[in-house]
Amino acid sequence: MTRVVIDTGPIVALLNRRDRHHAWVREVLDTVEPPVFTCEAVVSEACFLLGRLSNGQDAVLELLASDVVKLDFRMLAEIDALRGLMRAFANVPMSLADACLVRMTELEPRSVIVTLDSDFRVYRRNRRQVVPTIMPGRDSVDQDTSGGPRKASPRSNWRR
Repeated sequence: MTRVVIDTGPIVALLNRRDRHHAWVREVLDTVEPPVFTCEAVVSEACFLLGRLSNGQDAVLELLASDVVKLDFRMLAEIDALRGLMRAFANVPMSLADACLVRMTELEPRSVIVTLDSDFRVYRRNRRQVVPTIMPGRDSVDQDTSGGPRKASPRSNWRR
């Protein structure tokens, strides 16, 4: 089964109905059975970006409290790998959040990242492998991951 990892942009778009990607993110996430996974750096970025939206930061934290989004990445244990990724992609440049997400896919090969960030087309996991992504304008995942996204139940947990 494919493990879905979510980036900052889709979290922000999900929680901000005025975001131009809101409908796309809802459509994608309505095909996924929660939980999805992320890292603390993504949560920090999402809280910052939603800081001026009424209840925006609280909505991010509620996704965590309700186990719709789960944190299972231990940054300290992966410091050397994160440094290596950030050095390898310094010309992009790669943010800490992006490095964490790429590392998460290295640790769990059946992962796919839901993202709005085209930099993930440049990044590579395990030095040479395309990072599997779901992005706007794409009909499928960049790299085949057996099992496919988990189908959501008819009553979606993503409704806000």
